[in-house]
Amino acid sequence: MNTLILYDSQFGNTEQLARSVADKLAGYGTVRLLRVPEGGAFERSEADMLIVGGPTQRHRTSQAMRAFLESIPRRALDGQAAAAFDTRYHVSAFVSGSAASRIAAGLKRAGASLVVPPESFFVAKTDGPLEQGEIERAGKWAEQIYAAFEASRDTLRRKVEAH
Repeated sequence: MNTLILYDSQFGNTEQLARSVADKLAGYGTVRLLRVPEGGAFERSEADMLIVGGPTQRHRTSQAMRAFLESIPRRALDGQAAAAFDTRYHVSAFVSGSAASRIAAGLKRAGASLVVPPESFFVAKTDGPLEQGEIERAGKWAEQIYAAFEASRDTLRRKVEAH
């Protein structure tokens, strides 16, 4: 599986999680890990899987992530498998907001298909650190992404073979 992970990180917490996901998925193929471009500027990659993550700030995505998501033209990600994650306080998403849900919405608007629901990882304070066990949980989430991606490819293969 060829994976592209794009992230934004203000205090390094989201970057740590992105690296954990990248390390786990490297066992299944090539992985590129990049910070979202400052000015937005989206360029479609040859990745089989696109994973996008960022911090939740004031109930929404960071400014850099918002600019990036807005730069993706509608339908530019048609057929692209994707996943979204965020970092936020360990309280109800109603209270803290969730960048992951906003990232997921932006990816879907661009035509991507989420293979797993958006995921939140938790920080102890605004500037971190991550709560205990979150790095390991990110690795397990990466395994779920891989399993869901493979299952979706198998389903597609069976449909093609049936016709």
